[in-house]
Amino acid sequence: MKLKQLNYLLLLISLCLGNFVFSQNKQVISLHTNGTSVVYSVDQINRLVFQYYGKRIEDVGPFIGHAYYKKLDTDRDLSYEAYPTFGLGNINEPAFAATHYDGSLNTELVYVEHALDESVSGISYLIISLKDKVYDLKVELHLKAYLKEDVITQWVEITNHEPAEITLNRFYSSFLNVKSSTYYLTHFYGPWAGEMTTVEEKVENGIKIIESKKGVRTTQGENPSFILSLDHPARENEGMCYGGALAWSGNYRLAFQVDEWKNLNVLSGINPFLSEWKLKQGEIFTTPEMIYSFSAEGQGKISRNFHDWGRNYGLTGGYEPHAIVLNSWEGAYFSFDEKTLIHMMDEAAKLGIEMFVLDDGWFGNKYPRNNDDAGLGDWQTNRQKLPHGLDYLIQHARSKELQFGLWIEPEMINPESELAGNHPEWIVQSPGREKITWRNQLLLDLSNPQVQEFVWQVFDSLLTTHPGISYIKWDANRHVEQAGSTFLLPEKQSHFWIAYTNGLYSVYEKIRAKYPNVIIQDCASGGGRLDYGALKYHNEFWTSDNTDPLSRIFIQYGTNLIYPPVATASHVSTSPNHQTGRVTPLKFRFDVAMTGRLGMELQPRDIQGDDRVFAEYAIQNYKNHIRSLVTEGDLYRLISPYDEGGWASQLFVDKSKMTAVLFAFSLEPHTRGIYPTVKLKGIDPSKMYQITEINSNGKSRFWGNEQLFPGEFLINVGIELKISDQFDSGVFLITEDDS
Repeated sequence: MKLKQLNYLLLLISLCLGNFVFSQNKQVISLHTNGTSVVYSVDQINRLVFQYYGKRIEDVGPFIGHAYYKKLDTDRDLSYEAYPTFGLGNINEPAFAATHYDGSLNTELVYVEHALDESVSGISYLIISLKDKVYDLKVELHLKAYLKEDVITQWVEITNHEPAEITLNRFYSSFLNVKSSTYYLTHFYGPWAGEMTTVEEKVENGIKIIESKKGVRTTQGENPSFILSLDHPARENEGMCYGGALAWSGNYRLAFQVDEWKNLNVLSGINPFLSEWKLKQGEIFTTPEMIYSFSAEGQGKISRNFHDWGRNYGLTGGYEPHAIVLNSWEGAYFSFDEKTLIHMMDEAAKLGIEMFVLDDGWFGNKYPRNNDDAGLGDWQTNRQKLPHGLDYLIQHARSKELQFGLWIEPEMINPESELAGNHPEWIVQSPGREKITWRNQLLLDLSNPQVQEFVWQVFDSLLTTHPGISYIKWDANRHVEQAGSTFLLPEKQSHFWIAYTNGLYSVYEKIRAKYPNVIIQDCASGGGRLDYGALKYHNEFWTSDNTDPLSRIFIQYGTNLIYPPVATASHVSTSPNHQTGRVTPLKFRFDVAMTGRLGMELQPRDIQGDDRVFAEYAIQNYKNHIRSLVTEGDLYRLISPYDEGGWASQLFVDKSKMTAVLFAFSLEPHTRGIYPTVKLKGIDPSKMYQITEINSNGKSRFWGNEQLFPGEFLINVGIELKISDQFDSGVFLITEDDS
């Protein structure tokens, strides 16, 4: 009788509660930065459930009592697994799917344990261990919280303890579930010379995919990063936003799925395209790191969080001031000799430039590198062009107080090269098929340890033989059209895409272990390898081969939404521009280039007269006033080039808010008398600031030049700048008045 009464009581309770399911959480697991929290729970059937990621929550206790509505017509509820698998009732895109040793396609992960490590200052490291309910398969979620930067990263380790080999079919790095009325996705696209073009779209039902299948130069076309705004399109200084960036230089996939319950599920990781991974018994598979940040203050805060994290953890030497570079490429291309280069160095030193970089064309003897048809792979100095060798050039650079850098492309090979004749088996290829060239070159197979050793030796022998080299520009000028490895077994050909990238990283690791202080530029036909996986080993990146300043305003706007300005190589080139043919004033070219790592990409002797005087003056201004702010300061975007109006403006503010530099640009011709009003951000409203125009060419662009203004006036009222004609620009130093 008592049992019947109990069952009746439970029935009444279930009727009263309607669609609630009794899956009350047993425990809560949380991880915090200074300003954000991520929360998981373990429910009554031992599932690890994603609960929350957003603004910091001090008391996570209420998540214990959190209940879920029941899914109609099933015995499942409307919760979301922290790492959703195929085989536990998940009908959305799974984060994980595998074929087990006996052929089973289903995986059901349950919670085992977790551990929190706070032994490293500023970082909290959480590991959550899961296992399959049936098979001896272990999955660990690894999360790091970077407290000051408000960044949380996640990756996954998968260990096979089953009796035999298993096949991994899906292996994303992270899963994020978001609930809002509407979702707006900012992402980036663009081919060569148009990288990081910014686009925003509303995410509707279905799956929005951002991916690459190129294998190499994977960020030419799309970028594995995004900003997600809730409820309305992204705003610079208000609104809830999530930022994400995948640290992986191979094929990637970002999936944004609005499901039938109007939740947005975000999955990020390696692209599963032709990449099934055979995991032997006892082996561990590690996914790349996914980097997240949350802001309740708009996308500007997302950018500054990423910039701080990037300088501290995502770059080599993130806070080191960068030398001003003259790169030889657009000034000489392949047509140079010693005299040409010596003269370029002499003129560079007179301008105040600090480093000379010799680009493509310096190597190859049997197959001389006089164009892009031959020589790649034969990394010996060309005796005809440079009869006295590289050390002669290095010594001359030193005599002019210039550092010396060199271009290499060690992953690539020309069919016309000694290397191709000696090691045809090292080439990425599909046996029996014609090899497809791109820019007259083929790709070396970095899944092969012998090739990894060769690429390492290219770098090591150059710097051992020529210790005066302090800078390497590492290029990669093609992607993968045919996947195939003579090293990998036939049944492991699907490993090629991942093994290539891991092989590249293993070379980078050796290089950085021996050469921690050599500056390495990340280049791949411009911005073709712009991701935090590669940037970890580099000091800077070549943003785009397009050096046109108007194009660069848009390219660098998108780039610096995610990646730090300090690493953004930005060069002054000649006019008309070699990529677009556009004619622009030298001042405009300098002002744009100063918003990143300043450099030059031209023949210095072509700058004469008043332009020469201005160039020397501008370079000195960059050294004295701007470089430190671009290196260490906070970036505030004041006017987007994508906004209507035809202006762009940004501000760099030092952390103490004592000094700032303001840039403003006119992108279009404007009717006479129509000028932009720029309202400053990031400065202290209680301080007084002096505004001083620098980089001026004799024409004042602000009526209040060298006057004092309260910070609150500059923030709330702003300043009207006399910038109207197309390619007008102004640079203003803003300094705290300490009188």
